[in-house]
Parts: sequence; structure tokens; C-alpha cells
Amino acid sequence: MESKFNTSPKDSLLTGKLVHLALPVRWTMAGEDARAAAAMACTYDIHPRGARLISIRGVIVGDLVMIERGRSRAICQVVWTADSDSPLRGQFTVRCIEGRTPWDDELRHVEERYLPLVVDGEHREVIRGPGRPDANRRRRPRFPVEGQAEVVEGVQRVEGEVQQISEYGARISGMDGLTRGTDFRLQLNVLDVSVALKAQVRHLADNFGMGVEFQEIRVGDRPLLGYVLSKLRTRRVEDLARVEVVRQPLAGPAV
Repeated sequence: MESKFNTSPKDSLLTGKLVHLALPVRWTMAGEDARAAAAMACTYDIHPRGARLISIRGVIVGDLVMIERGRSRAICQVVWTADSDSPLRGQFTVRCIEGRTPWDDELRHVEERYLPLVVDGEHREVIRGPGRPDANRRRRPRFPVEGQAEVVEGVQRVEGEVQQISEYGARISGMDGLTRGTDFRLQLNVLDVSVALKAQVRHLADNFGMGVEFQEIRVGDRPLLGYVLSKLRTRRVEDLARVEVVRQPLAGPAV
């Protein structure tokens, strides 16, 4: 029978205020024998509705777990797990479905922090529209992708679709009302992973959306951005591997 706690893909994303903070917690599978030894975990990020954690004990998406810290406890559902062969192995995201999150007090007193997004001293990437010359020739790979984007500019919130992404920027469609040079907070939701950045509109193109340049990334989100790009890079290699090139001429009909 289907669990009443099943979530949609949209519900599985923890968007909004997300703070990079390490807190030790205990957890067990919901319904597990109370005498069973609880597993230890540590939070990477905390959120009003959940957290990203790491533990040596494995879980799968859909698992219900009891998370405890001090005298606080909550029933949560696992909504994302990192690939076991990725640098994020052992990490998983939970969404609270019953009870108050055990990190509510810390969350109220800690604010999000951002760091400049600069790699190896190189200039940042700008994804431009077709026919637009790019002054930066040392471009990072960019990948086509399907995802959601939420732009926050003051009290204004606009939703759009991510079309392309790279280490330094993205192309987003469906964003109206933003002008070139606008600075804004950007929440990208790609491959069931949420990444928060501060960005700037660098190019507008009719029918091609807007090109944005990443300026800063939320503390703790850099590994997540790398995880997404790695998954997209692997997907592209797999797609290319499916194409077989025949160089020899086809044989003529038998005589």
C-alpha cells in the first residue's frame, strides 16, 4: 500500500532558508525496535523542514526515519540520497513530516552565508545567446538540463526553467521583468538538488531566455553544484556512447 507520506518531486526539494551547520544527531528507522542501537549522523545543512546529513549507515529514498537531538525528535522521510560512487557518498536529505525539527533553535539564530564563486583565479562563465561573441575563451563545459529556478529580488519572486548550466552561469527561460545588470538571489532545483546563488543578469535574448552569471554561492552548496555538473557530464558521455559511427561503405546487393 502506498505510504501517505510519499512526496512529489517538488515537495522533495528543500528550498528557502538553508544554513550550512554541522550538528550531531541520532537516528533510527521509524518503527524499528526501540532497543536497537541508534546510528549517528551529522548535519551538513539545516532547513525549517528538513536537513542534509551524512552517516555511515545507508538509506534509500522513501525511508522513514526518527531523528533525535537532545530531547527533540521528529519523523522524517528520506527524499534524496547521493550516489555511492560520488564524492557525496553517505549524504542524504530528509524532510520532516511529523514533529518539530530538532534544530529549530539553531536555525533561528544563524543566517545564510555566501562566498565568491571563483575557480583557480579564472574569470566567471557567462552563457550567452546565439550569435553573441564571448570575451572569455576559457569556458567551462555547459550542459543542457531540465530544472526549476526561483529568482528572489527584494519581495519579488519569479519562477522559470533552467535550460543550460555550467560552473559559472546558466540560461533560464520564463523570467520576465528582469533587466540586464540586475543582481538577484537565485535558487536552482536540478536533479533533486537545491543550490542557492547570488547572480546577475548578463544577457537577454528573445525566445532564448536570459544568460545569468553566478557571483556567489551559499556556503555548503559548492559540493552540490559539483555533484550536479558531474552527473550531467556523465549523462552526456553516456548519450555520446550510444551513437555508433559507421565509416565503411555499405556492401552492395548480392549478385
